[in-house]
Amino acid sequence: MYTHQYLEAFTARLFEQMGCPPSDAKVVAELLVKAELRGLSSHGMMRVKDYYLLVEAGRINVTPKVRIIHETPSTATVDGDGALGPVAAKRSMEIAIEKARNVGTGWVATKGSNHFGIAGYYSMMALEHDMVGISMTNANPLVAPTYSTSKLLGTNPIAVAIPTLNQPAFVADFATTPIARGKLAIMGKKGEKLDFGFVQDKHGNPSIEPDILLEGGAILPLGGSADHASHKGYCMGSLVDIFSAVFSGANFGPFVPPQVAYLPLLEQSVGDGLGHFFGAMRIDAFRPAEDFKGKMDQWIETFRNAKGIEGQPPVMIPGDPERLFEERITKEGIKLIAPVIKDLAEIAEKLNVPFRME
Repeated sequence: MYTHQYLEAFTARLFEQMGCPPSDAKVVAELLVKAELRGLSSHGMMRVKDYYLLVEAGRINVTPKVRIIHETPSTATVDGDGALGPVAAKRSMEIAIEKARNVGTGWVATKGSNHFGIAGYYSMMALEHDMVGISMTNANPLVAPTYSTSKLLGTNPIAVAIPTLNQPAFVADFATTPIARGKLAIMGKKGEKLDFGFVQDKHGNPSIEPDILLEGGAILPLGGSADHASHKGYCMGSLVDIFSAVFSGANFGPFVPPQVAYLPLLEQSVGDGLGHFFGAMRIDAFRPAEDFKGKMDQWIETFRNAKGIEGQPPVMIPGDPERLFEERITKEGIKLIAPVIKDLAEIAEKLNVPFRME
């Protein structure tokens, strides 16, 4: 087991050795370790290798000038300048929060970025300001629209964080697909199989193989099949793509650049890098903050007391599973799987950074 403090310090040192300023390295390290703490290891330390190889290939700018290129009092478009995704994303969310502080709401579209990790990290930044936080991102195309074998969309997550008074915050953080690429990668490393409804092969047939993407297959939209309303997941993923890319000027749909170095850059581009979208809303722009948060507590208590189904867990509130993971893992430590430890050790050796093997 590793403590989160150890992994944060180690990871920050790795990114400093890659050429990142210490402040940017700290942001990336905190984001990756937060994913581990919240039980989202598919977006945690296993991503260090992806980021490292992209930096090594010259496809990430480790000294970017993240800047606003267009704005109004409540909106902004941010150019990430090829930054590591967490660096461009955190700065963008800070801008959204500042605009909301000034005029009630703030909305930021970001282009020229890369994979930004867990969406909930950014939406939760708004909570301490008594604001609702919203974040979303498009991603490299791995998802086939309903009735198609063409990979046109990413897993395109959305996260919304809503403050409360005494109850834990409401934090909905979900992909618009039934599974993320990172989870498929972990299952492949473990030799596990999927249930039907997550992926399809290159001909559009249902598959249970987590490595099917390497054979031309695709992830399905949320819903899995047309019979189970996958068109709704397709709609949600499309909206994230439009908000993240068409608003910002990033690449959309099939033109999003791959976020792994072993895949070549696409010949055609319709924008700049990968795109994100962020929002912040002051709750006192709608009603007194204490009133709003009290009613959120009441909402949460109402749903927690919902009549359950015999033999099933009690009803949970969005954010509960991740919060419980974070409480437990913070105490017990972070367990990394052997392939991830091996990758980290190899990168650490190349960058001359000490690493403690389990």
